[in-house]
Amino acid sequence: MQMSQNQFKDEVEFPGLPLTVYREIAAHLQQVDGVETGLYPAAHQQFDYSYSQIGGLWIQYDQHADLISRERVAQILAYYQNCYGAFRKLNSATE
Repeated sequence: MQMSQNQFKDEVEFPGLPLTVYREIAAHLQQVDGVETGLYPAAHQQFDYSYSQIGGLWIQYDQHADLISRERVAQILAYYQNCYGAFRKLNSATE
């Protein structure tokens, strides 16, 4: 997805989280006004059941995402953090 002017993008990772839960988080976040999400693959090439198939989740805020939308995203991420453990913010970008 191409970022247009005044958009903000975060990338987060929940270490060891399975694909299905990443998809659930993405679907949950996409319900927030002005927010789009997507998944990117894991960096490791060899399949191993002990690693997640997903490298992380990107969260993009468009010009319609206000402070309330950003707070809602933070609440959703906090909920999943409480259920599955801490997440790491990998990258933030503004355009």
